[in-house]
Amino acid sequence: MATIEPYETKSGKRYRVRYRTPSGRQTDKRGFRRKIDAEKFAATVEVSKMRGEYIAPSMGRMTVGELGPKWIARQVHIKPSWAERVDSIWRVHIEPQWGARQLASIERSEVRDWIAGIKRAPSTVADIHAVFSMILDEAVEEKRVPANVAAGLPLPRRQLVEHNYLTHDQVAALAAEAKHPEIVMLLAYSGLRWGEMAALRPRDVDLDRRRIRVGRSASKVNSRSVIGSPKTWEIRTVAVPGEVAEMLRPVVEAQTDLEGLLWSRPDGEPLRPPTTTHWFGGAVRRCIKASIPLDDDGNPTGPATFPRVTAHQLRHTAASLMIASGAHVKTVQRQLGHKTATMTLDNYGHLFEDDLDDVADRMSEGLRAAAQKCGQNVGTAPEGTDVAA
Repeated sequence: MATIEPYETKSGKRYRVRYRTPSGRQTDKRGFRRKIDAEKFAATVEVSKMRGEYIAPSMGRMTVGELGPKWIARQVHIKPSWAERVDSIWRVHIEPQWGARQLASIERSEVRDWIAGIKRAPSTVADIHAVFSMILDEAVEEKRVPANVAAGLPLPRRQLVEHNYLTHDQVAALAAEAKHPEIVMLLAYSGLRWGEMAALRPRDVDLDRRRIRVGRSASKVNSRSVIGSPKTWEIRTVAVPGEVAEMLRPVVEAQTDLEGLLWSRPDGEPLRPPTTTHWFGGAVRRCIKASIPLDDDGNPTGPATFPRVTAHQLRHTAASLMIASGAHVKTVQRQLGHKTATMTLDNYGHLFEDDLDDVADRMSEGLRAAAQKCGQNVGTAPEGTDVAA
């Protein structure tokens, strides 16, 4: 059992708690001004030892600045693009704020205030919080602190972004203006991410079966391109329309190396995501200009009807075209490479809203059939009535 002893200092009486660690080593905690505080600490120590939750006070003296680099050095399993992101978050946000602080001294309210004061996009705040929380998780695992004070804190809600979706006609118009029409059609009708497309090899494309195997993705890390696994780490197979497969045929058959890239930069590196001077942006601008209605004298009579889209929004276009064609949510999930159908619905659930009328109509048919068998008259919904309401 812990014992409490008084001792004298220049500032007056203080109390020391002597106790044994779970390993049997004798130690003490000094400096208590009040005996009751020493008694509370002694009781806490004994309870934590019985529960197997004892943490030596010296363990919590390590600073965040000491633990953080060690944790980062152990993240050998993460992708290069995320590793770069983690390093930036550590240097810019976490180390300046918490580097000098001892782990045991950090309070939950401080972390909550810090998170609330970060004036960045919600997704950036979430990334900053995630990295700091993972560092503190490491401290818990090493028994330096009893709990992660950053876990479960409220984060700013991510704002829903309005996606621009192209119609079949608009996709065709964009492809006609593009340097690589086959890339535009592939992205718009497969849902591939740009990095997944940029990492494709001839061996990944089965033209006769109209299937593409997605097992790699290209990303830009600093000034170099790195090819790694897809975003969700999962290899998947996607389907493409026969017309798109035929557009890809000349590109695939022109390659003599099955391991080489289908498309590449002059230096042999994978195609990088479009910038403002990229051929993709030029094609979009020409489509926008062509969609502006003009009078007989060539003067604009209204706004452009072609939306300003990015290459990534062709992925959203693919989702909308699949849903409009009647694809099930699980099929859309598999095609896009989402980890769960919930993620698909979070992004594109509003595109399924028309199904509500179909469901209500089918329920009405069942209701009327059952009522007729029982000899009941349930009436008929007037033509044009919104039965889903």
